[in-house]
Amino acid sequence: MLRRACLALGLVVLAPSARAQLADRPVLAEVRVPKPPTLATGRQGDVLTYEVHVTNFERTPLTWTALDVQDAATGLSLARLADSAFQRDISRPGMGAVPMAQRATIGAGLRAILFVTIPVAHGPVPAALRHVLTFTDSAGARTLAAGRVAVNANAALIGPPFRGGPWLAANGPSNGSGHRRALIPLDGQPAIAQRFAIDWVMVDSAGTTHKGDSLDNASYYSHDRDVIAVANGIVRVVKDGIPENVPGLNSRAVPITLETVGGNHVILEVGPGRYAFYAHVRPGSIRVKVGERVRRGQVLAKLGNSGNSTEPHLHFHMADGPAPLAAQGIPYLFDRVEFVGTCSMATQKCAPTPAEVRTRVMPFADELVRFP
Repeated sequence: MLRRACLALGLVVLAPSARAQLADRPVLAEVRVPKPPTLATGRQGDVLTYEVHVTNFERTPLTWTALDVQDAATGLSLARLADSAFQRDISRPGMGAVPMAQRATIGAGLRAILFVTIPVAHGPVPAALRHVLTFTDSAGARTLAAGRVAVNANAALIGPPFRGGPWLAANGPSNGSGHRRALIPLDGQPAIAQRFAIDWVMVDSAGTTHKGDSLDNASYYSHDRDVIAVANGIVRVVKDGIPENVPGLNSRAVPITLETVGGNHVILEVGPGRYAFYAHVRPGSIRVKVGERVRRGQVLAKLGNSGNSTEPHLHFHMADGPAPLAAQGIPYLFDRVEFVGTCSMATQKCAPTPAEVRTRVMPFADELVRFP
């Protein structure tokens, strides 16, 4: 009898007609933060970067209207995300292009993912966050207070992946970059290996990346530059033998697959759960082998244009596993960077700024830097 009573109660809770009569209807949704919020430090300050996954377990659509982020210990509000900016940062996996105004409406059994990047005020970083989500449906608004989520503030401290400059942090860390949104489910787990990735490209004083024939890799300032170890470590992965592309938006020397997307590459383990990924290097230029111990500053390879690449550049990111894509991207801090300008990807122009040397920082999208 007890078992039957429990089942009956479950049916009462789940039936829409009965649920509508309740004064306080629970939101039947799953809320997950797959990767703990991680602290990234840029020239303008600290930000917390992570994703909130919401799956609708109701029989009818839910519209997610706001997210309140709080310090779990004090209850103080860190941010409230709502309105058009909130809708812009929502992705709908498996649904293709969804108009911005419709992204927050989650159908029965479907999922929405919010890409969160919020500034953190000067002072102690919260040890954990609490999230309060607001939803609306035909019967009105409801809130869901999700569980406590720990914050990871332990970024890897590294040296530069090459020397000199100026280097442009193209497609660098920002909430709207293609790298940031590259959520890829592999081995049964969705991950964003490129969460803090940068496409490094060398530019001249006019902000251009080459001089001479645009179809010749040798015309590009980045081509054949030394790529160096960012820290002492052990080589875990080496991929070589992929020919270079002719520069261009659609020209690829080989079909792009999970095996070839990173081109010729090196993955270097620099600490427990810390792997540096160097992609698109020149074929035949890799100077290290799997299992070799390397020292910070040691030349690993030459910069090139292999794999899914439009022109010579170095794709660099750090992740928690030794795989190009089947790992979670983690933040990192360069121990010394000289900021010298910014660029606009829309106008393809760069503007110099007074040189500013900063320590323990990472460049964000479209910043120009030099390395020692």
